[in-house]
Order: sequence, then C-alpha cells, then structure tokens
Amino acid sequence: MRNKTLVFGASLKPNRYSNYAIQRLVANDVEVVAFGLKSGTVEGIEIQTELIEYEDIHTVTLYVNPKRQREYYNYILSLKPERVIFNPGTENPEFYRVLKEHNISFEPACTLVLLATNQY
Repeated sequence: MRNKTLVFGASLKPNRYSNYAIQRLVANDVEVVAFGLKSGTVEGIEIQTELIEYEDIHTVTLYVNPKRQREYYNYILSLKPERVIFNPGTENPEFYRVLKEHNISFEPACTLVLLATNQY
C-alpha cells in the first residue's frame, strides 16, 4: 500500500466518478479512506459520514463542488496532506490560495487519468 488517499465526496452510486476512483485506487494498491454523505461500502472501503482525523494522508482527491468545499477547508488542512487533487468540476482558485499558504501542493487533474497513465 502507498500514498494513503482520502476520496472526499465519495458516492455509493456506481456511475459516479468518485465511486470509480475508489475502485481504481484499490486496484492500483493505494490505501484508501473515504468520506461521503451516505455510508456504505465500495470495493471493501467503508464510506464515512463523519469527519475523521486520519493519520498519514498523502493525497486528498476532491469530488465536491467548489461552493461546498469552503466548509471543509479547515478539516482538509488539519489532515496535512502532501497534495490535493481537484478533479474536473471541483476546481477552486480560492482553495488553491489557502493550500498554497499552508505549503500543500495541489493540482487540477483527474485521479482516473493520473492512475491510467501511471502519474499518480
């Protein structure tokens, strides 16, 4: 297992990109934890509905629109991730500035593409 990743905005719906990201991360031997609005399991990963103070989060991959992200800024910062991935539709220049101020790298990218091209 490598690069412990928090899928933030995880969905139980199989047609959602966050769901597919969990599947692909697990298939690529990445340790995964997940937060979403509804609890359940995807590929053996329990989606939490409470904000948990995880240890050793390397990457937070976002699947939450920019308007909803603001309420989670402090939580994400508290995890001290090495990077935050802004998947398509989650791009947020305001949050980019906050992350930069805290020396956390970020990239507007697609987790699925990064995995498929061995750039994760």
